[in-house]
Amino acid sequence: MHKAGFVNIVGNPNVGKSTLMNQLVGERISIATFKAQTTRHRIMGIVNTDDVQMVFSDTPGVLKPNYKLQESMLAFSESALQDADVLLYVTDVVENPEKNMDFLEKVQKMTIPVILLINKIDVTPPSLPQGEEGLAGSQSGRHTPPLEGQGEVLGRIVEKWHTLLPNAEILPISAKNKFGTDILLKRIKELLPESPAFFDKDQLTDKPARFFVSEIIREKILLYYDKEIPYSVEVRVERFKETEKHIHINAIIYVERDSQKGIIIGHQGVALKKVSTEARKALEKFFQKPIYLETFVKVDKDWRSSQRELDAFGYNPE
Repeated sequence: MHKAGFVNIVGNPNVGKSTLMNQLVGERISIATFKAQTTRHRIMGIVNTDDVQMVFSDTPGVLKPNYKLQESMLAFSESALQDADVLLYVTDVVENPEKNMDFLEKVQKMTIPVILLINKIDVTPPSLPQGEEGLAGSQSGRHTPPLEGQGEVLGRIVEKWHTLLPNAEILPISAKNKFGTDILLKRIKELLPESPAFFDKDQLTDKPARFFVSEIIREKILLYYDKEIPYSVEVRVERFKETEKHIHINAIIYVERDSQKGIIIGHQGVALKKVSTEARKALEKFFQKPIYLETFVKVDKDWRSSQRELDAFGYNPE
């Protein structure tokens, strides 16, 4: 008997979906930073054993869209509700459970197995419910071992989520510390339907190499620049030439304004050089080969608002 199915990960921004995805897959498929809206695409990571194929999907955080890029991001998240065999809805100990109720109401109506994951239980919430801050207060909690000191607060969180998603199984986890992930994998395997594999058994993801190049460069921009800069940036790989010994990559970093171009490049090119160096190191680790990386910066004022541009960057959920 062979089992296979799609296990889709959804939830609001910055609850740890990408960290969870990487832990479940065992490879660094999704970029994960402390900033919200890190994930923009739906990214598959495939786990294979002799008798099971689990096709995980990481998705953008659910939000109210303000421009076309965010509309595409929301469409990726909503598409994950359509084809899942098992849905993982990720929250954390500091989130208001009633945030983005429109999306949550769609989850409530689902008939497939839903597992509600309360992430970041290694962060002790500082207080009990406080208005709009959410069930567990602000994010200034101290770090402790999983479940230590949680007591009544975690119980209240579980109770609230049980009223919102009464048919969901609830599992407290710490994706960062791999607490509860083995139990989760075992439960997913039990829930998946009997089916032949959907992908080759040696396949890790549905994305091409160029996608991971652009994501790794964008991750470094998320880490090294502040304010609106990371959210105004997109990366396109113009050249990816691989030989037996090395890979030569040309990538263009697109921004919306001339002032942003100046910030990305920095004084005498120092900022861009730092990002390119860190990206090259990460790419060499990812591809296990020496990388020659050339980066350029261009201004495209409409890329976040133009459907044509978004399609060219791959933001098409269909």
